[in-house]
Amino acid sequence: MPFLDVGDLTMYHEFHGEGPPLLHISGSGGDLRRTMPSTSPLNADFLGLHYDQRGLGQTSGGEGQPTMADFADDAAALCAAVGWDRCHVMGTSFGGMVAQHLAIRHPGLVDKLVLNCTSPGGAQPSYPLHEIQELPAEERADAWMPVLDTRYVPGEDIPGLGALTTYFRDGQTAEQPPDVAAGFARQLEARRLHDATAGLAGIDSPTLVCAGRYDGIAPVSNAEAIVAAIPGATLDVFEGGHIFMLQDPRAMERIREFLLA
Repeated sequence: MPFLDVGDLTMYHEFHGEGPPLLHISGSGGDLRRTMPSTSPLNADFLGLHYDQRGLGQTSGGEGQPTMADFADDAAALCAAVGWDRCHVMGTSFGGMVAQHLAIRHPGLVDKLVLNCTSPGGAQPSYPLHEIQELPAEERADAWMPVLDTRYVPGEDIPGLGALTTYFRDGQTAEQPPDVAAGFARQLEARRLHDATAGLAGIDSPTLVCAGRYDGIAPVSNAEAIVAAIPGATLDVFEGGHIFMLQDPRAMERIREFLLA
């Protein structure tokens, strides 16, 4: 069944692919009904566990305002519930923040770690999306697109995305049901307070940090700070913005090579 009772949550999850276990942790507002995990190119080599985080998609919200530690503990509890005691972990954007806390709080769970388009927090936070979210819909879309990819020009496609530019802009103007909006607001509040800097030096999992050259949400300098803090971590910069994985075909192949090595 795709639903599991995990702590105080009912969590929606999906498995895709086959091979070594790989936990995917998604970004802000993630919903598996929109992100289409069945199409991930990593499914050819890994058994991917994808899930909706608390208050998002089809997972319940729990009680009160969650912290980044709560999101990390949710991921660890889900792995335990499906019988995984060790796996690779790939976190993207907000999911990369969660993955940092997961590797700090549950080091025995994480085999190899991939952190995509994310930030360490503290003195180097990601762009304050909570401020954009408070804007009216059209203003929100206008503000969001240039940080998604700093090359964006209104009325033109983002390089490497083509028609998907409209898809991402429309996503910012779509009306959200009240419960989804509330869950997203709680996620953004946890994101605002994210700070993993004190624990990064203790991560001993082999770590690959990936960044987009034109990312205005999690700039390359934030990825460099993570790499400087985690012993032995490596950095790759790709030709794209915050969703460089869709813009630069080298990105997923590099991640695949790292995880299989």
